[in-house]
Amino acid sequence: MGPHPAVAAIRLAVRRVLHDVLTLAPPVAVPSGDRRPLVLVACSGGADSMALASALAFEAPRLGVRAGGVTVDHGLQHGSDLRAAEVVSRLAAFGLDPVEAVTVTVGREGGPEAAARDARYAALDAVAERHGAAAVLLGHTRDDQAETVLLGLARGSGIRSLSGMAVASGAGGRYRRPFLGLDRQTARKACMVQSLPVWDDPHNEDPAYTRSRVRHEALPVLEKALGKGVVEALARTARLSRDDADALDAWAADVEPSVRDETGALEAAKLYRLPPAVRRRVLRRAAISAGSPAGSLFARHIEEVDRLITGWRGQGAINLPGRVAVRRQGGRLVLRQG
Repeated sequence: MGPHPAVAAIRLAVRRVLHDVLTLAPPVAVPSGDRRPLVLVACSGGADSMALASALAFEAPRLGVRAGGVTVDHGLQHGSDLRAAEVVSRLAAFGLDPVEAVTVTVGREGGPEAAARDARYAALDAVAERHGAAAVLLGHTRDDQAETVLLGLARGSGIRSLSGMAVASGAGGRYRRPFLGLDRQTARKACMVQSLPVWDDPHNEDPAYTRSRVRHEALPVLEKALGKGVVEALARTARLSRDDADALDAWAADVEPSVRDETGALEAAKLYRLPPAVRRRVLRRAAISAGSPAGSLFARHIEEVDRLITGWRGQGAINLPGRVAVRRQGGRLVLRQG
């Protein structure tokens, strides 16, 4: 008899990602001389990431892939170091190697959720680079995707925000999300039938966190009002929006050189003739190139800069995150940091 349907589903999702890694990742020499690509799983000890770690441990040796794991201790809760040590022990029991816990210091910029996320990804990047990992697997599910889309919609952040999380992201597609097509219950069921102990992060229940309120208040209300299928519809919106956003981003990248003069400055008249969606992407690219952090640059910032093109009345400079100032001079946009 085959595995439980939930276990089969998560293993299939992981197998597909590992096939991609084998296709795209070149052999990497390591001190042991083992040239098989290394794939790490980022595991918090929750149901999603424990199911992912279990599936990776099962599939990796069958496909000739080395499998390891990492857990990040954010230090935000009492006993988090002990919990991280317990996760490391469980990952090692799966046969994953290397396995380690990394402690990070969470700042305050952008709010607690954003600061924790930034610290976590910085730590995962460092671990992946140190071990020469071809990929890092993340346990985000279709439910997480729906929550991300709803948050983007509420913030009015534009189509890129509605695109949610990509199946592959980060430098060279380092981060892979095999479970974006699976719901949270499938991962939890897989853990239950395999008798895998899981840890439920109390932050996920804390209404002080925006995502927690979306998960436990907003989505249930939408499902009650609109019927079941809201999560699936929001996840589908993410896929469709990502296709559109990718196409517009490519268009903006292609057209950007044509709206700059011989000194590299952006020409207002040429920008004005672009479709608004493309023009704003060109402006965003220019702001990031000038030193404005992408994660702090929101739609409202770009709209203000866009008014220097479409509603020019002699207004002063627009100040962007990262101490970047944008002003219009002589029919051109000048972006300077400092």
